[in-house]
Parts: sequence; structure tokens; C-alpha cells
Amino acid sequence: MNHPRTEADTGPGHAETAWLRQALAEAAHELRPSPLPLADVERLGRRIRLRRRTAVLGAGCGLLLVPLAVVVLRGTEPGVTRDAPPAAPASVSPSPSASSAAPAPTPRVVASGEHVTAAPGFELWLTAEGKYWTAPSMPDEPQFRSVVDGNIDRNTPGVGVQSEGDSSRVYLSGVYHGGKGTASSVEVETADGTVRGKLIELPGDPGWGVWYAVAEVKSGGVSWDYVSQVTVHDTKGRIYAQSKQH
Repeated sequence: MNHPRTEADTGPGHAETAWLRQALAEAAHELRPSPLPLADVERLGRRIRLRRRTAVLGAGCGLLLVPLAVVVLRGTEPGVTRDAPPAAPASVSPSPSASSAAPAPTPRVVASGEHVTAAPGFELWLTAEGKYWTAPSMPDEPQFRSVVDGNIDRNTPGVGVQSEGDSSRVYLSGVYHGGKGTASSVEVETADGTVRGKLIELPGDPGWGVWYAVAEVKSGGVSWDYVSQVTVHDTKGRIYAQSKQH
């Protein structure tokens, strides 16, 4: 049903309004929207998701730490007995076995006629007949002690003593014989204390040998009883032969 137009609809105001509408419509038709910033939107979305995940993980770690804190606090409560950690086993140094101990010394084996220098001018050598030696006071006049003239019984333990010296030193030596086992060491009791000497023997098992030592004089002189006792020990520490001087 058509409505009759009034004067207001056909007046100058109506024409202006119509013109404005047409102008706006044309302007709106010419406007083109700019493309959407999809890349920025995607980056923003990823940041938001990352923040949410970080927040969730932080909350989860906090929940895991709560039981651990409770356990620690319970362990420190008074009256609660803690289980002590097992003690480390004490280290025990193994005692040296007999096989690992150093073997006892044995006499130096010398060839017949081989000279052994005990000190300057004091030399000894052995032959099958016995002991030879020189002293600093008589370096060119060897002395001799026989083991075959019947004066010693090589089947019976015994030790002989020969001594020569001056106011500073005494040169000691002698023949030992007849002991059981293997001779190993010698100790000489003197007026100035105990002196340890050395042993020499010929190859094989002659049944005798020679000991020698040098003693430093401290008592002011040397008397006939300067040596009181000579003891030869075997490799097991037992007495091989012994002699007391009177």
C-alpha cells in the first residue's frame, strides 16, 4: 500500500539526505579491508600456549617437592630414630707372611786364595788348609790359622778369636765350625759394646768359615780380655756356634 508523500519527504532536506546516503554508499563500496596478520596471530598463540605449559610444569614440580619436604621434615622430628648408614669396613693391613720377609743373610762365598779387604791393611783369604790374614801393623807378613792340624774339631761347634790393634781400632777375626744349619751372622761383645761382623766361606760345604769385624776403641786402650764373647747365629736366629773368652 502506497503512502501518500508529504511535503516533508519532497523538500530540500530530503534531497540532501539522499545525496549523503549515496555518497556514503559509494565510499563504502570503494573501501577494501587489509589482509589479516595471520603470522603475528600464530606467533602470539604459540607464546600463550608456551606460557600455559610452563605454568603447568611449575605447578607439577611444586607438587613433587612437597612429599620430599615432608619426608625430610619427618626425619628431623625429635624422638625419631634414624637408621645410621652402614659403616665402611675397617681396612686391615695384612701381616707380612714368612714368604714375603727378606731372607736371612748367608756367608759370602769366596774362591780359594781370594783376598777380602775388611779395612785398609786388614785383609783375609781362605784355602782348604785354613785362614790367612794381614793386619795394618804387619801388612807384608801374613798370619795363618790351620783347620787341618788337629787343633780344632770341625764336627763340634766352636769359635776362635784373633785380635790385633792399636789405641783407635781393633781388628778381629776367627774360625767358626761345627754348627748345625747355615751360618748367617756374628755378634762380638767387646769392652766398648757389641760389634757386628761378617762371614766368609769356601764353596761347597767345608764345615767351617771365618768371621771378621773392626771395633772402634772408646775405652782408652785394648787389654787381653777386650773381647768377652763371640756368637755366630744361623739363618733361623739360633746359635750356630759360640765362644767365651776369659
